[in-house]
Parts: sequence; C-alpha cells; structure tokens
Amino acid sequence: MIQYTKTLPVRMDVDVMVAGGGASGVAAAVAAARMGKSVLLAEAGGALGGVGTTGLVPAFATFGDGINVLSAGIGMEIRRAVSRNIPLDRYWTPIDAEELKRTYDTITTEAGVKVLFFTTACDVLTTDGHIDGVVLTSRTGLYAVTAKVFIDCTGDGSLNALAGGQFEIGNEDGKTMPPTLCSQWSGLDTSAYWKNDIPALLEKAIGDGVFTYADRHLTGMNPREGGVAGGNIGHIFDNDPLDEESLTRAMMWGRASMLEYQRFYREYVKGCENVQLTATGAMLGVRESRRTVCEHMLSVSDYFARADFEDEIGRYCYPVDIHIMNTDSEEMKRFHAEYEDMRYGPGESYGIPYRSLVPLSFDNLLTAGRCMGTDRQMEASIRVMPGCFITGEAAGTAAALAVDAGAEVRSVDIALLQRTLAGHGAFMRTELVR
Repeated sequence: MIQYTKTLPVRMDVDVMVAGGGASGVAAAVAAARMGKSVLLAEAGGALGGVGTTGLVPAFATFGDGINVLSAGIGMEIRRAVSRNIPLDRYWTPIDAEELKRTYDTITTEAGVKVLFFTTACDVLTTDGHIDGVVLTSRTGLYAVTAKVFIDCTGDGSLNALAGGQFEIGNEDGKTMPPTLCSQWSGLDTSAYWKNDIPALLEKAIGDGVFTYADRHLTGMNPREGGVAGGNIGHIFDNDPLDEESLTRAMMWGRASMLEYQRFYREYVKGCENVQLTATGAMLGVRESRRTVCEHMLSVSDYFARADFEDEIGRYCYPVDIHIMNTDSEEMKRFHAEYEDMRYGPGESYGIPYRSLVPLSFDNLLTAGRCMGTDRQMEASIRVMPGCFITGEAAGTAAALAVDAGAEVRSVDIALLQRTLAGHGAFMRTELVR
C-alpha cells in the first residue's frame, strides 16, 4: 500500500463540465454552450464521437418512429451534416467516420465549447453530496477543474462512480452484454452481397470449423458507396467493461478474430471474394456498463406502456436489444424472440423523464447517454447514438438553466426546460410545451 498526496492546481473554472465526448457528450456540451455558458468537454481519445468515430460503429440507428423525427434538435442537425445522400428516414444510416469527426469538431467549435482531447477524469472531489471538482489527467499531468454543474457522459458512468455515487451494472449476476470490435472493409460488391442468405452461409462456415466460437448473432456488414463497408461483426464473450486487463484481451482477440471473418466473407459470401479488412476500431464497442441510479429508473414496463411523463424531455423508440450472452442455441432463440416482441409500430415511442438524468447521489451532477438512469432492458434501447443525442441535449440544456437559476439540478423548472428544448427544435409532446 502506498499513500500518495499531491497539491493540484485548479486549471479551469467553468459553468458546465462534460466528461466524455461521445454522442451524448457532444450534444450536452453544444446545448449548454449555445445558451451562453462556459463549457469544458473532456474526451479521453483523440476525436469526438466515441464508438461512432473512434470505435468505427458503422451506422446510426433510427432517428424517428416512422412518422415523427424523435432525435431532432442537435441530433438531426448532426445527421443532416453527414451521409447527405441517404434519406433522413432511413432506419440504419451508414457512417463515414472521418466525416462525422469533422462534423463534431465543427459543431463544438462554432458553439464555443472548450474541447480537450487525451484528457481523462481520474478522481472526483465531493462534499456532502455536492461535486466540488474533478481531477483530470493529461499530457500536462494532474490538475483540477471546478464547475457549477457536471455532466457524466462517459458511457461507463465514471464521474458518478468515482464520486462514490450509486450505480447498477449488468444482469442479476453482474454480467454485461459482450462488446464488439467494429471494423472497416473494402472491395465489397454491394449488389451481389445483398442476395446472400447470410445465416445459412454462417451456419455452414461454423460447421466447417472456420470460427473459434460458434457465434450465430452476426450483425454483419453495412455497405457504403465505393465498395466500402463498416463491420459490426462478432462478439467478445466474458468481458468486463470496467477492467483494463479484460478490455486489453478483448481488443487483441477482436483484431485476431477479424481474420476468421475475412476468410468467411471471402470463401462463403458472394460479392465478398475480394473484401479486405482495412481497419479495426481504436476502442471497443461496449454495449453495456454502469447505469447511474437516478430519481427515476426508466424501466421495461415504461417501454411496454409507451409511457408518458409530466417531466418528459423527449421520446425514443429503438427496440430492447440485448445481444446474446453466450453461444448456446437457446440464447439465440431468446434474442430473436425478445427482439421481435419488443419492436414498436409506426408512430409509437416511449417518454424519457428528466428524472432519469438526475443522479440520486449529488445535487450538481447530471447524466446522459448509455449510463443514464434505466433498468438493464431499457439501457439496451436508449444506448444507441440518436437516443444519446436526445438525452445529451436535454442534460446540457438543463445544466444551463440550473446555472442561470443558481439552483440544484433537481430543482430545474421543468416547464421552462421543455419550452427551451422545443424552441431549439427537440421533439416534444405538444401538450407539454406550455
């Protein structure tokens, strides 16, 4: 045991500090900055966007319910700036990661957000349920940042956890969904590719011993123009998203496993005879990690009820999408049955209450994105990028209002928050905007 003490400089004091520069973090930072607040956005990697850029996740999930654009506001602003040749109502929209990186750079810069790359929160200083400051580590060493409001958009709920806040994780045994190391491919003949019966071909390849693991849950290729495709391919089982040794093994196996999939596509799938793996993500596509305990834990019963809330800050509609936990055949049956059972029809959605962004443990912390307040099943719906845009924009807007009022985040005027969000283009039920 080593006792370590150090006096740290307070390098910045801002109105709002956002930890994590993924989809929710960008939306939160931009929303707060556009309301005239000084905002620091700290990102551990070298680009904004998280799994959608650094992680090479190949596509946006749906922005709408088939009738309404739900991920409107900042989310749709970003969507309009990328993949311009693809209709806005497309359910899955292929992502050009470089284009998306530039879009995030532009929108944060124009909003006046102070962005710091290669910067990680490593400790949180608190007093009686109030966050006094966050300790950051970067190339210049350790230093502290103070703010009036902090927003946890880390995906792993790191700010809340470092501060000692309450959280949940995984299933009843604490196990989480397996992640995927996403990838990029070239040499695809798209017209031929779509004619394949991929599940049947995958079954044949499994029988032929192509794969180390009999993983039948293949999300697969997402083609773009020019024979390029993004790959959401393969699962890495028995991974702990909060353990760096487990994550290291997962990254190494993910890269190695792509050679098995390259063989599968080249030898079994028409249109893929000349595919070439060109890149794998620089971060793992983690689907599930900590869920912050908030004033309301959005639950699967809310999903089935198409729930409405008086403190709604938006609505979303993506299915409950809990990937297979192992390679057992019964697990694949479970996935197919659950995924089909938990799909909405056109125009159907569930409300997202502001209380699900307000952690129980602190008075000046908000959360958004994958680590917000949900049960496990609802986390599997809201975790996709359009859902993160919705909750991030709401958290950033609420943070700005809390700064204006000099109030705790749980005391934000809900009617004012709803009017402000609607005025910025976010989708709101008409009767709530009063």
